[in-house]
Amino acid sequence: MSFQQGLSGLNAAARNLDVIGNNVANANTVGAKASRAEFADVYATSLYGAGSNGFNGIGVTVADVTQQFTQGDITTTNSALDMAINGRGFFRISSDGELTYTRNGQFKLDKDGYIVNAQGGRLTGFPTDATGGVNMGMPVELRLQTGDVAPRATDAGTIGANLDAGAKAPATPFSLSDASSYNGATSLAVYDSQGAAHTVAVYFRKVSDNVWDVHAAADGVQVGAGALATLSFGADGRLTAASPTSVTVGVPLPASIGGNLSVPIDLTRLSQFGSAFSVSELSQTGYAAGRLTGFSIGSDGTVLSRYTNGQTLAQGRVVLVNFTNPQGLQSLGGNQWAETAESGVPMSGSPGAGSLGTIQSGALEQSNVDLTAELVNMITAQRLYQANAQTIRTQDQVMQTIVNLR
Repeated sequence: MSFQQGLSGLNAAARNLDVIGNNVANANTVGAKASRAEFADVYATSLYGAGSNGFNGIGVTVADVTQQFTQGDITTTNSALDMAINGRGFFRISSDGELTYTRNGQFKLDKDGYIVNAQGGRLTGFPTDATGGVNMGMPVELRLQTGDVAPRATDAGTIGANLDAGAKAPATPFSLSDASSYNGATSLAVYDSQGAAHTVAVYFRKVSDNVWDVHAAADGVQVGAGALATLSFGADGRLTAASPTSVTVGVPLPASIGGNLSVPIDLTRLSQFGSAFSVSELSQTGYAAGRLTGFSIGSDGTVLSRYTNGQTLAQGRVVLVNFTNPQGLQSLGGNQWAETAESGVPMSGSPGAGSLGTIQSGALEQSNVDLTAELVNMITAQRLYQANAQTIRTQDQVMQTIVNLR
């Protein structure tokens, strides 16, 4: 026995206690990953020496300290920009051009509209074009537009309804003010180029069996002198091929905003069955100006902005990055890691694609530290430290006995 084994055991136990203490300290750190000390025995033998099995070991060494990238528990929060990764992957952060990676999804907006973490690093993702399509090329720093959304003029509408096959043809001429002169009516709001709303009402008047006239009014004024279209239905209650599939309603507008607004209304979803008149679908393509009310993030990482006019617009998609060997990443502190030769190159993609996890908005991934297990490990490490100290004390007693020999 020598002091070497006991000393190496003390160093290893102390290092193990450091790792355990760090795990316990980060038990409540969002996105933190537990570490594990890995040990190896030490033998003082020559590489090509004979009879190496006869040598005693000279102690232990800490071979490595590895991080365990297992999934942490996910808890909900009140912030829409908080994100949790359910599965594999890391958020990609840009800090003055330097790229780092994190599992901590605590994000917020800075004064310039960028999505940033507590250290000011900017979250990166795929940008969107004017139509909301995602450009899956090179990730960029995600910047959200917080201003009002411009209005859009209506350029199409759709009405889905059932006309009562058993209804009787009105005996009086059509009149907006006479409800007995038509068999059913519905209305929808349309918008001009400045976002002002206008009401288009569509009236259905039975002419004879399987034949109906369509009348319309814009802002309470009848459009045209008579019917805008005549619909014919077959014996099965569906529109015949000879019937028009749409009707165009003209909304009178001043020349200062472009003159009359023409709105073609799709009628292909009309039917004539033996049940009461009912409307099943009303839609149109325009909207008024809207103010931002908040953001939401889908499971695929798409960032949607919501506006007071009921619209949602895609402003980008969060990118996730994975590595062949996550344990080869270099820890930088602040819940951030950096790429190394051991980790392999970063492989980026949309959340949910391939082996990448999905995004849960309004949630955070907690540390994966098992506090109960760490406390038990701490007791074990303490006992090992005491046991190694005891071997040194015993060796000291042996040495003292030798010194006292006469």
